Amino acid sequence: MTELVRGTPGLVRAVNDRAALHLLLRQGPLTRPEISRLTGLSKPTASQVLARLEGAGLVVGNGLRTGLPGRVPETYRVNAAAAYATAVDVTPDRIAVRTADLAGAVLGEAEAPVPAGPGQEALVEALRAALALAPAPRPPRRVVVGVQGAVDPTTGRLAYASEEDMAAWLFPDVERTLAEALGLPVRIENDVNLAAVAERAHAAADCPDFVLLWADEGLGAALVIGGRLHRGHFGGAGEVGYLPLPGAPTAREAGHPYGRHGYQELAGGEAIRDLLHAHGVPGADFTETVTEAVRRAGAGPGTGAEAGGRAGTGAAAMAGAGSGTPESAEAARAGLAAVAGRLASGLASIVTVVDPGLVVLAGRLCAAGGEPLRALVERELHALAHSRARIRLSAVTGNPVLAGALDLALTAVRDEVFGGPPPVTPCP
Repeated sequence: MTELVRGTPGLVRAVNDRAALHLLLRQGPLTRPEISRLTGLSKPTASQVLARLEGAGLVVGNGLRTGLPGRVPETYRVNAAAAYATAVDVTPDRIAVRTADLAGAVLGEAEAPVPAGPGQEALVEALRAALALAPAPRPPRRVVVGVQGAVDPTTGRLAYASEEDMAAWLFPDVERTLAEALGLPVRIENDVNLAAVAERAHAAADCPDFVLLWADEGLGAALVIGGRLHRGHFGGAGEVGYLPLPGAPTAREAGHPYGRHGYQELAGGEAIRDLLHAHGVPGADFTETVTEAVRRAGAGPGTGAEAGGRAGTGAAAMAGAGSGTPESAEAARAGLAAVAGRLASGLASIVTVVDPGLVVLAGRLCAAGGEPLRALVERELHALAHSRARIRLSAVTGNPVLAGALDLALTAVRDEVFGGPPPVTPCP
């Protein structure tokens, strides 16, 4: 038999304070009567809540609300300066940083060089220098760092990362070591997972169960189940670049579990560039070749599904007039279909196991292909797998890794400062 936990006065106050803070964060500034009405608290209780939160420095007055009949009420808002959070995105080429206050307003953003050497000390100095370029008035309460890899919680080491790109990060207990060296609470998260976190407020806002496929120079995926990231026991859920697929070398043939094999060798950026070159489509890299294939196929900007996808499908759009000769247009269409087939071959395995309601296509390869490639991938996937998952392009603008890292950092800071997530209902 489950024993009920009694609502002590302290617990009731904490729940009510949390409800008011999250309400002000979402809808503020608000007056006392509005807080009372929207939370269901009595007016005296709402007044007590505001007095406590003002005393704790979490809520401040926001001036009088004029222009209304009767008594002029005072409004209140969350004190944005009560705490700060920082997001970091690390790639082999640069370190990007973004800092925000408790209300989510961005205070600064900058880029810094990567570590000068492979050692731990070089990494700490590079991160310290990057953080100094986007400072907060006080040290951030949480720093979330996105990396190309994932921390294995069973070992504390960064796994699924190449020594070539992430040599400075490959030391024991990486999160705790960096936190102690920087004097800040640090959390390290896979960069594709962070892109999926950002997408929860955009392309996946209406679907709690989705897969994000990141197709770029490398391939990765993120799994969101019930609105929560699924990282796996060893932190490697979504490391689909190593997924064995017909037509690609296996790990045994490559001679190393993290070598050149699997889905990555079939549908990574370099492989897609070579595939389109074989179809007569030029380009120095995969973004140029995919963009040129779309152009030649007669599916340039404006032929996709703007305005909510009401324009024609990618296949229909490519039936229009192409660029150059009919032969080059036909070859480009065949090349795009082959690209979609390769992407769908890996997605078929993923959706068969996870059964998501949605697949979000992200990364530079998918952005270059746009709506025509999206429609082709959807067609191929539904032909290969018994899945009714919708396929959408990423809707996040700017850097999705920084956006997701800041989302996670702010959520953690708010839970800490507010005493937890929003309660289901306050205590009247």
